[in-house]
Amino acid sequence: MIENRVCARCLLRDMTRADAEMIEKYKNELKAQDQVDADEYERRLALCKNCVQLNAGTCMSCGCYVELRAAMKAAHCPRKSW
Repeated sequence: MIENRVCARCLLRDMTRADAEMIEKYKNELKAQDQVDADEYERRLALCKNCVQLNAGTCMSCGCYVELRAAMKAAHCPRKSW
């Protein structure tokens, strides 16, 4: 369940409904062939959630929204975690 909160180790989908909807909207804009599968997406997000550079859904190493970067096949972690 989505709560109205902000925390350093949270993904956007864990904070507010509006954030979760925004992420889904942008993910849906990606072409299917440019997206990783659901298992790979969740694997990447699990690594991001344990990273010290995650701050309220944003990667402090590069400034991206980790949920969007993790969805793209061509993207990579700036800290080389995935």
